[in-house]
Amino acid sequence: MPDRPVSGELELLTLPEAAEVLRAPVATLRCWRHLGTGPRTFRLGRRVVHRLADVRAWIDVQDHRNDA
Repeated sequence: MPDRPVSGELELLTLPEAAEVLRAPVATLRCWRHLGTGPRTFRLGRRVVHRLADVRAWIDVQDHRNDA
């Protein structure tokens, strides 16, 4: 199988990295995760991670909600 460069859209973010992208405290992301209102997350082993594409998509949804 040939090596493929990893696209930025497949990039996985840790909770602190996602918080930095969203400019929100880590505690806020934890709360959103608990409430099911934040960007999609999943477990990779014991770590909770976000896909950069999911974070961007969530931002777009929030932006469209504010336009309505």
